[in-house]
Amino acid sequence: MKSTAYTCAVLTVSDKGSRGERVDTSGPQLQKQLTGAGFLVVDYTIVPDQPDMIRETILQWVDEDGIDLVVTTGGTGVSPSDRTPEVTKDLLDCELPGFSEAMRMASFAKTPHALISRGVCGIREESLIINLPGSERGARENLEVVLPAVNHAIYKIKGGTKDCAA
Repeated sequence: MKSTAYTCAVLTVSDKGSRGERVDTSGPQLQKQLTGAGFLVVDYTIVPDQPDMIRETILQWVDEDGIDLVVTTGGTGVSPSDRTPEVTKDLLDCELPGFSEAMRMASFAKTPHALISRGVCGIREESLIINLPGSERGARENLEVVLPAVNHAIYKIKGGTKDCAA
């Protein structure tokens, strides 16, 4: 495995948060979780639920900055403005449905509202992108579900050859 920490960035997607009408608690919580798990958080920003801004931020982080892990929070529900999954899906080289399925399964055990979560996860170039719900609790709990597999996923995405069972 890689001896140095993988880089990551957190993107909060929120109209109210981007206008300063709501304090973002999900983004800072995710940064704390990721740092605690050994990731190097190199960027964090809040954008409104506008597809172009979501797309530009993810493309900058992945294509230009080469960030290993991009975590988004917000915009994954069924409100008319929730477009994070569509934008993410359009950018992916391939999806990792197991991540999304595991998060929804674990969440559904706690709330039936998990059924309206549409977050996607996948790979673009050599980066892993994970969509999380916008609530602090939902974001935290969903990240906890997949976090044990994230390091190995990034390692394999980057061409690591160590066997999965090793």
